[in-house]
Amino acid sequence: MTYTSPRHPQLFYTTAPMPCPYLPGRMERKVVTEIGGPEAVPFHNRLSRAGFRRSHTIAYAPVCANCTACTPIRVPVARFAPSRTQRRVLARNNALSGTRVPPHATPEQFNLFSAYQATRHDGGDMASMTFPDYRAMIEDTTVETFMIEFRDTAGRLVCVALVDQLDDGLSAVYDFFDPHMPSRSLGTFAVLHLIEYTRTLGLPYLYLGYWISESHKMAYKARFRPAQIMMRGVWHDLDLSQPDAAQPQDSAFLPDDLFHPPQPGMDKK
Repeated sequence: MTYTSPRHPQLFYTTAPMPCPYLPGRMERKVVTEIGGPEAVPFHNRLSRAGFRRSHTIAYAPVCANCTACTPIRVPVARFAPSRTQRRVLARNNALSGTRVPPHATPEQFNLFSAYQATRHDGGDMASMTFPDYRAMIEDTTVETFMIEFRDTAGRLVCVALVDQLDDGLSAVYDFFDPHMPSRSLGTFAVLHLIEYTRTLGLPYLYLGYWISESHKMAYKARFRPAQIMMRGVWHDLDLSQPDAAQPQDSAFLPDDLFHPPQPGMDKK
Protein backbone atom coordinates (compact mmCIF):
# COMPACT_ATOMS: atom_id res chain seq x y z
CA MET A 1 0.00 0.00 0.00
CA THR A 2 1.39 3.41 -0.99
CA TYR A 3 0.61 6.44 1.15
CA THR A 4 0.08 9.74 -0.64
CA SER A 5 0.09 12.91 1.42
CA PRO A 6 -3.07 14.95 0.94
CA ARG A 7 -1.09 18.18 1.18
CA HIS A 8 1.05 19.66 -1.55
CA PRO A 9 4.64 20.44 -0.51
CA GLN A 10 5.10 24.11 0.35
CA LEU A 11 7.99 25.59 -1.59
CA PHE A 12 10.07 28.48 -0.32
CA TYR A 13 12.31 30.58 -2.54
CA THR A 14 14.88 33.32 -2.15
CA THR A 15 14.92 36.46 -4.24
CA ALA A 16 17.93 37.94 -5.97
CA PRO A 17 19.79 40.62 -3.98
CA MET A 18 18.49 44.15 -4.54
CA PRO A 19 19.34 47.55 -3.01
CA CYS A 20 17.69 47.98 0.38
CA PRO A 21 14.98 50.65 0.31
CA TYR A 22 15.59 51.58 3.95
CA LEU A 23 19.33 51.42 4.64
CA PRO A 24 21.58 53.01 1.98
CA GLY A 25 24.52 50.94 0.83
CA ARG A 26 23.00 47.62 1.87
CA MET A 27 21.41 44.86 -0.17
CA GLU A 28 18.21 43.07 0.71
CA ARG A 29 17.10 39.52 0.02
CA LYS A 30 13.85 37.79 0.92
CA VAL A 31 12.54 34.29 1.38
CA VAL A 32 9.10 34.06 -0.24
CA THR A 33 6.31 31.54 -0.62
CA GLU A 34 2.85 31.49 -2.17
CA ILE A 35 -0.21 31.69 0.07
CA GLY A 36 -2.94 29.70 -1.63
CA GLY A 37 -5.15 26.65 -1.63
CA PRO A 38 -7.49 25.36 1.06
CA GLU A 39 -4.82 25.82 3.77
CA ALA A 40 -4.11 29.46 2.90
CA VAL A 41 -5.62 30.94 6.08
CA PRO A 42 -3.97 28.67 8.69
CA PHE A 43 -0.70 28.80 6.73
CA HIS A 44 -0.80 32.60 6.73
CA ASN A 45 -1.45 32.56 10.48
CA ARG A 46 1.61 30.39 11.10
CA LEU A 47 3.79 32.53 8.86
CA SER A 48 2.67 35.74 10.57
CA ARG A 49 3.52 34.34 14.00
CA ALA A 50 6.95 33.43 12.57
CA GLY A 51 7.68 36.97 11.41
CA PHE A 52 6.56 36.83 7.77
CA ARG A 53 4.59 39.55 6.00
CA ARG A 54 2.07 39.37 3.16
CA SER A 55 2.11 41.18 -0.19
CA HIS A 56 -0.62 40.16 -2.65
CA THR A 57 -0.62 36.33 -2.48
CA ILE A 58 3.00 36.07 -1.37
CA ALA A 59 4.44 35.85 2.14
CA TYR A 60 7.99 37.04 2.66
CA ALA A 61 10.67 37.54 5.29
CA PRO A 62 14.14 39.11 5.07
CA VAL A 63 17.17 36.84 4.80
CA CYS A 64 19.79 39.46 4.04
CA ALA A 65 23.48 38.58 4.10
CA ASN A 66 25.36 40.23 6.98
CA CYS A 67 22.33 42.25 8.10
CA THR A 68 19.58 41.54 10.63
CA ALA A 69 18.16 45.06 10.87
CA CYS A 70 14.56 44.09 10.03
CA THR A 71 12.91 43.02 13.28
CA PRO A 72 9.36 41.59 13.39
CA ILE A 73 7.37 43.67 15.87
CA ARG A 74 3.89 43.40 17.36
CA VAL A 75 1.87 45.12 20.10
CA PRO A 76 0.27 43.06 22.91
CA VAL A 77 -2.86 45.20 22.94
CA ALA A 78 -4.13 44.27 26.40
CA ARG A 79 -1.01 45.82 27.95
CA PHE A 80 -0.74 48.82 25.65
CA ALA A 81 -1.10 52.28 27.18
CA PRO A 82 -0.80 55.37 24.95
CA SER A 83 1.93 57.85 25.76
CA ARG A 84 1.19 61.51 26.43
CA THR A 85 2.03 62.33 22.81
CA GLN A 86 -0.21 59.54 21.55
CA ARG A 87 -3.08 60.76 23.73
CA ARG A 88 -2.73 64.16 22.08
CA VAL A 89 -2.91 62.49 18.65
CA LEU A 90 -6.12 60.74 19.69
CA ALA A 91 -7.58 64.03 20.91
CA ARG A 92 -6.69 65.86 17.69
CA ASN A 93 -8.46 63.20 15.64
CA ASN A 94 -11.40 62.36 17.88
CA ALA A 95 -13.86 63.65 15.27
CA LEU A 96 -12.67 61.15 12.65
CA SER A 97 -14.79 58.06 12.08
CA GLY A 98 -13.29 54.73 11.11
CA THR A 99 -15.40 52.29 9.11
CA ARG A 100 -14.50 48.70 8.24
CA VAL A 101 -15.09 48.03 4.54
CA PRO A 102 -14.33 45.11 2.17
CA PRO A 103 -10.98 45.15 0.30
CA HIS A 104 -12.30 46.80 -2.87
CA ALA A 105 -10.26 49.53 -4.54
CA THR A 106 -12.06 52.78 -5.31
CA PRO A 107 -11.03 55.89 -7.28
CA GLU A 108 -11.42 57.93 -4.08
CA GLN A 109 -8.91 55.73 -2.27
CA PHE A 110 -6.53 55.79 -5.23
CA ASN A 111 -6.54 59.58 -5.39
CA LEU A 112 -5.56 59.71 -1.72
CA PHE A 113 -2.97 56.97 -2.23
CA SER A 114 -1.41 58.82 -5.19
CA ALA A 115 -1.21 62.10 -3.28
CA TYR A 116 0.42 60.30 -0.35
CA GLN A 117 3.01 58.61 -2.57
CA ALA A 118 3.81 61.80 -4.50
CA THR A 119 4.40 63.75 -1.30
CA ARG A 120 5.89 61.22 1.08
CA HIS A 121 7.61 58.71 -1.24
CA ASP A 122 8.30 60.57 -4.48
CA GLY A 123 10.66 58.51 -6.63
CA GLY A 124 9.77 55.25 -4.88
CA ASP A 125 8.43 52.19 -6.70
CA MET A 126 4.89 52.77 -5.47
CA ALA A 127 4.76 56.38 -6.67
CA SER A 128 4.27 55.22 -10.26
CA MET A 129 1.49 52.73 -9.50
CA THR A 130 -1.58 52.93 -11.74
CA PHE A 131 -5.12 52.24 -10.60
CA PRO A 132 -4.89 48.58 -11.78
CA ASP A 133 -1.66 48.27 -9.74
CA TYR A 134 -3.39 49.71 -6.70
CA ARG A 135 -6.38 47.44 -7.18
CA ALA A 136 -4.09 44.42 -7.27
CA MET A 137 -2.41 45.52 -4.03
CA ILE A 138 -5.80 45.79 -2.33
CA GLU A 139 -7.77 42.95 -3.85
CA ASP A 140 -5.17 40.22 -4.56
CA THR A 141 -5.54 38.28 -1.33
CA THR A 142 -6.27 34.68 -0.42
CA VAL A 143 -6.83 35.42 3.28
CA GLU A 144 -9.36 37.45 5.26
CA THR A 145 -8.51 41.06 4.47
CA PHE A 146 -10.39 44.29 5.06
CA MET A 147 -9.87 48.03 5.00
CA ILE A 148 -10.65 50.79 7.44
CA GLU A 149 -11.58 54.14 5.91
CA PHE A 150 -11.18 57.19 8.14
CA ARG A 151 -13.34 60.20 7.30
CA ASP A 152 -13.75 63.67 8.77
CA THR A 153 -17.06 65.22 9.77
CA ALA A 154 -17.64 66.37 6.18
CA GLY A 155 -17.29 62.79 4.95
CA ARG A 156 -13.91 63.39 3.30
CA LEU A 157 -11.56 60.41 3.16
CA VAL A 158 -8.33 61.29 5.01
CA CYS A 159 -6.73 57.91 5.85
CA VAL A 160 -6.97 54.26 4.81
CA ALA A 161 -5.60 51.12 6.46
CA LEU A 162 -5.30 47.74 4.74
CA VAL A 163 -5.51 44.98 7.36
CA ASP A 164 -5.32 41.18 7.50
CA GLN A 165 -7.34 39.20 10.03
CA LEU A 166 -5.33 36.57 11.92
CA ASP A 167 -6.41 34.02 14.49
CA ASP A 168 -4.36 35.80 17.16
CA GLY A 169 -4.76 39.39 16.06
CA LEU A 170 -4.67 41.84 13.20
CA SER A 171 -1.83 42.57 10.80
CA ALA A 172 -1.40 46.13 9.54
CA VAL A 173 -0.45 45.51 5.92
CA TYR A 174 -0.31 49.12 4.68
CA ASP A 175 -1.75 52.54 5.42
CA PHE A 176 -1.77 55.89 3.67
CA PHE A 177 -3.24 59.27 4.50
CA ASP A 178 -3.68 62.87 3.45
CA PRO A 179 -0.10 64.22 3.29
CA HIS A 180 -1.29 67.80 3.66
CA MET A 181 -2.38 67.27 7.26
CA PRO A 182 0.97 66.64 9.00
CA SER A 183 -0.13 68.09 12.33
CA ARG A 184 -2.80 65.39 12.64
CA SER A 185 -0.24 62.52 12.76
CA LEU A 186 -2.70 60.34 10.86
CA GLY A 187 -0.29 57.39 10.54
CA THR A 188 0.07 57.23 14.31
CA PHE A 189 -3.67 57.64 14.72
CA ALA A 190 -4.36 54.71 12.38
CA VAL A 191 -2.12 52.43 14.47
CA LEU A 192 -3.75 53.59 17.71
CA HIS A 193 -7.18 52.91 16.21
CA LEU A 194 -6.10 49.41 15.13
CA ILE A 195 -4.72 48.66 18.60
CA GLU A 196 -8.08 49.51 20.14
CA TYR A 197 -9.98 47.65 17.42
CA THR A 198 -7.86 44.55 18.00
CA ARG A 199 -8.67 44.78 21.69
CA THR A 200 -12.42 45.08 21.04
CA LEU A 201 -12.25 41.93 18.91
CA GLY A 202 -10.79 40.06 21.89
CA LEU A 203 -7.53 39.33 20.04
CA PRO A 204 -4.12 39.65 21.68
CA TYR A 205 -1.80 41.17 19.06
CA LEU A 206 -1.48 43.86 16.42
CA TYR A 207 1.33 42.96 14.02
CA LEU A 208 3.16 46.01 12.68
CA GLY A 209 5.59 44.40 10.25
CA TYR A 210 9.29 45.16 10.58
CA TRP A 211 10.91 47.58 12.96
CA ILE A 212 14.25 48.97 11.71
CA SER A 213 15.89 51.02 14.44
CA GLU A 214 18.38 52.54 11.97
CA SER A 215 15.68 53.75 9.58
CA HIS A 216 13.69 56.91 10.28
CA LYS A 217 10.80 55.52 8.22
CA MET A 218 10.56 52.34 10.30
CA ALA A 219 11.89 53.27 13.75
CA TYR A 220 8.56 54.82 14.81
CA LYS A 221 7.02 51.38 15.44
CA ALA A 222 8.90 51.07 18.73
CA ARG A 223 6.93 54.03 20.11
CA PHE A 224 3.88 51.82 20.66
CA ARG A 225 4.77 50.34 24.03
CA PRO A 226 4.91 47.79 25.32
CA ALA A 227 5.97 46.07 22.14
CA GLN A 228 7.31 42.63 21.39
CA ILE A 229 10.02 41.73 18.88
CA MET A 230 11.07 38.35 17.53
CA MET A 231 14.55 37.17 18.46
CA ARG A 232 15.86 33.71 17.64
CA GLY A 233 12.38 32.66 16.59
CA VAL A 234 10.78 33.68 19.91
CA TRP A 235 8.74 36.78 20.73
CA HIS A 236 10.18 38.89 23.57
CA ASP A 237 9.23 42.21 25.14
CA LEU A 238 11.23 45.01 23.55
CA ASP A 239 13.67 46.61 25.97
CA LEU A 240 15.49 49.46 24.25
CA SER A 241 17.95 49.67 27.13
CA GLN A 242 19.49 46.34 26.15
CA PRO A 243 22.30 46.56 23.56
CA ASP A 244 21.03 43.59 21.52
CA ALA A 245 17.40 44.80 21.37
CA ALA A 246 17.76 45.73 17.70
CA GLN A 247 19.56 42.52 16.69
CA PRO A 248 16.92 40.04 15.49
CA GLN A 249 17.84 36.50 14.63
CA ASP A 250 16.59 34.12 11.97
CA SER A 251 12.97 33.05 12.24
CA ALA A 252 12.52 29.53 13.53
CA PHE A 253 10.16 28.90 10.62
CA LEU A 254 12.70 29.31 7.84
CA PRO A 255 13.39 26.11 5.87
CA ASP A 256 16.84 24.65 5.45
CA ASP A 257 16.85 24.61 1.64
CA LEU A 258 15.67 27.53 -0.47
CA PHE A 259 15.03 27.74 -4.21
CA HIS A 260 15.55 30.81 -6.35
CA PRO A 261 12.70 32.24 -8.45
CA PRO A 262 12.49 35.56 -10.31
CA GLN A 263 12.31 38.61 -8.03
CA PRO A 264 8.63 39.25 -7.12
CA GLY A 265 7.33 42.79 -6.96
CA MET A 266 6.37 43.75 -3.42
CA ASP A 267 6.68 46.54 -0.93
CA LYS A 268 7.77 45.92 2.60
CA LYS A 269 6.05 47.45 5.60
